[in-house]
Amino acid sequence: MNEQTKLTKDHYRIFGLSWAGWVFDFYDLVLFTFLVSQLQTDLHFSAELLSLCLGISLFATGLGGIIFGVLGDKFGRKTVLQWTIIIYSLGTLLSAFSWSFYSLVIFRFITGLGVGGEWATGQIYINETFPDKLRAKFGGFMQSGAPVGVILASIVGGLISPIIGWRMTFLVSIIPALTVIYIRRYLNESDVWLQNKDQYVKKSALQEFKELLSQEYRKIFLISLILCIFGMSAYWYTYSWLPTYLAKERGLAAIGSTFGIILIQCGDFTGYTTFGYVAEKLGRRPAFTIYSFIMGISISMITICWNQIDAVPDLIFVFMFLTGFGTGFFGGFGALFSELFPTKIRNTGVGTVFNLARGIQFITPLTITFVATYFDLSYGIAIAAIFAILVGIWIWVFPETKGTVINELDQNV
Repeated sequence: MNEQTKLTKDHYRIFGLSWAGWVFDFYDLVLFTFLVSQLQTDLHFSAELLSLCLGISLFATGLGGIIFGVLGDKFGRKTVLQWTIIIYSLGTLLSAFSWSFYSLVIFRFITGLGVGGEWATGQIYINETFPDKLRAKFGGFMQSGAPVGVILASIVGGLISPIIGWRMTFLVSIIPALTVIYIRRYLNESDVWLQNKDQYVKKSALQEFKELLSQEYRKIFLISLILCIFGMSAYWYTYSWLPTYLAKERGLAAIGSTFGIILIQCGDFTGYTTFGYVAEKLGRRPAFTIYSFIMGISISMITICWNQIDAVPDLIFVFMFLTGFGTGFFGGFGALFSELFPTKIRNTGVGTVFNLARGIQFITPLTITFVATYFDLSYGIAIAAIFAILVGIWIWVFPETKGTVINELDQNV
């Protein structure tokens, strides 16, 4: 399908359902941050324990990404996509029945495993089936599911859950994801994977990782991992405590805080959907730098410079939107990494890089809580600005991959 010049109904089905899976994947992961206050009240947790719970969930995403990355190379993109959504839906369902801190940690760990496997497999599914000239655009479009998921989480978690309670919120949250599972049964498998599976995928997980760390691919793996760590740190230092920061430290009411989050996510959506066009026009590296610098500057404005711009309220909302817009550089990870790794280790490589970086973020909520103890949340969240700027600098150690033909990449191996 990736050699066709025009998009077909199969392309749009693959994109639509991969996008929907990412929407509910991110919704399930982020919903937890909007239920913190209710969980503290009902289950008598401290802020530190809830930070630990969120951190463990993020760690599980890293583990899930590695596990399902290998499985995606072995059993196919379509099959593994269905497995991941079943697992994170199960974790969300079980979370509704949590009775203690330890039970909640276990259930959020299960959720994280499924969430971790979803992104890389979905991105590769799109990148292997769409024409080369549209890869960056539709990779960015798929990433736009993240802000949609966060907006849904902010509406359900911020406005509806106070009415129906956190347990019912978890229960009703599995319905859309289960619908996606049912529809996905009618998708076609990646033709690139089918063409190469007999030659490449009859290997053990150990062989997959040995090849990923071989001399041929070690450098690409390491520089990609560093880039993703910078990007993930910029994202999670911004968003893990943002609802609490806006409500408690900046005095925004529930509706105001929810509006702020939605505004940022609107910026996210705009950033993701435009990133591909910029990356195709200017190249991957300039696009990453432009967007990440916008994010870094804007984060500084809504944290450590809040008091300076508070006199002009509209400026706060402008920089909230721009913070989200700059996050659009995440829309380039899927295409960039797919263009760097060949089919035989593509899912393993991309899944490991992206989700190992996300798993490392288990320290993020703990670090922000520690910083807030001695200063305030604004300084903890402002750390994200540093990492965003590092993304824009580090991207220049990569080769420019604009115009890479995936089938030719396999032939050169």
